[in-house]
Amino acid sequence: MEIYNKYNMTTEQNIFTAKRNIVDYIWKSANLEGIAVTYPETDAIYNGINVPNASVEDIVAINNLKHAWKFVLDNIDYPIDYPFICKINQHVGINLIHNAGFIRGLPVKMGGTSWTPDIPIESQIKEEIANIVNIKNATDRALTMTFYCARKQIFLDGNKRTAMLAGNQIMIANGAGIISVPIEHQLEFKNLLVKFYETNDMNEIKSFVFNNCIDGIPFENGQ
Repeated sequence: MEIYNKYNMTTEQNIFTAKRNIVDYIWKSANLEGIAVTYPETDAIYNGINVPNASVEDIVAINNLKHAWKFVLDNIDYPIDYPFICKINQHVGINLIHNAGFIRGLPVKMGGTSWTPDIPIESQIKEEIANIVNIKNATDRALTMTFYCARKQIFLDGNKRTAMLAGNQIMIANGAGIISVPIEHQLEFKNLLVKFYETNDMNEIKSFVFNNCIDGIPFENGQ
């Protein structure tokens, strides 16, 4: 299918949209990773309020997403590249992931499939990211970057969170909306992600996300 920009906001409007709904995006991202926090709990953690039922690890993960989003929004005009993606993972993984922000040198296994990703090679990743950056349409570029990073498993952990934030940096910079997987679509998304890992064909999951997982505000006449 043809992928186009479903939203045509200014960068400032898209930043406003992201900030307005930031807790919702963090909550959905956390649940996608199996972090079982409710929206009210996520909101409380985000605002520094004690949540007795949440584990220390879950609290760190939520706060890391908060700081990772801030990093992306504070650097929205930065031309995305390999060091930028490493920095996102560092924010996602600080005090949580071993060697956060550094390329993986160990093998990893993926849940739900026997497929295993190759050990990443830095020079190859830089070249492949540079090729993705040349994709003309912003939404297509963002989705391609997201799923490239997710499957490449550049880091020991936090790859989906990092991939989604990298894609959203492209989306927001170009006023194209926000990639966020609604709770009711997360099971199907995970099934499609496993299929993508095994086949390396991202067309189906890109179409699914395009149709179901792009959020935004239809601003009109500069309002």
